[in-house]
Amino acid sequence: PTQKAHIVKLLQHHTGKRTCAIGDGGNDVSMIQAADCGIGIEGKEGKQASLAADFSITQFKHIGRLLVVHGRNSYKRSAALGQFVMHRGLIISTMQAVFSSVFYFASVPLYQGFLMVGYATIYTMFPVFSLVLDQDVKPEMALLYPELYKDLTKGRSLSFKTFLIWVLISIYQGGILMYGALLLFESEFVHVVAISFTALILTELLMVALTIRTWHWLMIVAEIFSLCCYVASLAFLNEYFDVAFITTVTFLWKVSAITIVSCLPLYILKYLKRKFSPPNYSKLTS
Repeated sequence: PTQKAHIVKLLQHHTGKRTCAIGDGGNDVSMIQAADCGIGIEGKEGKQASLAADFSITQFKHIGRLLVVHGRNSYKRSAALGQFVMHRGLIISTMQAVFSSVFYFASVPLYQGFLMVGYATIYTMFPVFSLVLDQDVKPEMALLYPELYKDLTKGRSLSFKTFLIWVLISIYQGGILMYGALLLFESEFVHVVAISFTALILTELLMVALTIRTWHWLMIVAEIFSLCCYVASLAFLNEYFDVAFITTVTFLWKVSAITIVSCLPLYILKYLKRKFSPPNYSKLTS
């Protein structure tokens, strides 16, 4: 058994690659634990291998589905979720930076109290985390075209390029939301908070909707629930918003205009990219 583990360590040392070990018996436990990823098969020799492994399957033929379906979806969903969590934090940081620079770098927070708590939780949390249900192709298509799995080795879903793109998107949207609110507000500072924060929530919800490739009913529920929670909470946020102002047509068109300017260019770019340089999975679903 120890020789199997030594072989795994030898491959790790001389190739610098991550290793995967597959076993079905007690003599494979050391090998499975030595590998970066261990897969145990429940066999006649018991469940020792499956209990020691990271993943457990009942038959060897299930490895294909584990890799090309569950593994691929897990990678893409984790990448999307990580990028959106980063975007959610960076966009509001950009808005705070713009706000501070306009007011001579005064140490005054743009959003206080419940607004910050609500933004990080009930207003945006459910749609963002619903991305773990997204999938670009059906499991049957992923099994039929294992070539799609090769795209994962190129790291296109989560790379320095995608990180930089999301940083630029966050800076662009944060700047548009803040400068737009400052340009459109009339007299009272509380109107800036109401316009910019409402546009921020709508932008986050729209960005999630634009990112989703296959809609699940829970995604729709998450979007509607978050929006309803925000609209319902406006009646209790007298400390932060002017309730009389947020019920006017002026407030609605200003929020709509800022939100459209922040999201429409990104939608157009996404449409053009999908039209002229579509990813491999879209060729199968179109």
